[in-house]
Amino acid sequence: MPSEPHHDRREDRGNGSRSTFESLREYTPYLTMGFQLAASVVVFFLIGVWADKYWDTSPWLKLLGLLLGTVGGFVKFFHTVADLEKKEESKPGKPPK
Repeated sequence: MPSEPHHDRREDRGNGSRSTFESLREYTPYLTMGFQLAASVVVFFLIGVWADKYWDTSPWLKLLGLLLGTVGGFVKFFHTVADLEKKEESKPGKPPK
């Protein structure tokens, strides 16, 4: 019994659709932004915890670490959003706003 030819799923979707890999690749920067924000807050907070124990200044360096991590995380977040918007606007075939 002859087997049916192998069909690529991307071919069956039509010309306008993209593969899952291409979609994931496009949205990866957006998916990592939340992790980057959370990681910066946690890392700076833990540095503050360590510094408070070392210099016995509790809770001031924890609070400073929390503040620095939050501000730094949001600065990185907004820079990433701005860069992604610039990249999106410069794509060929995109109408200008």
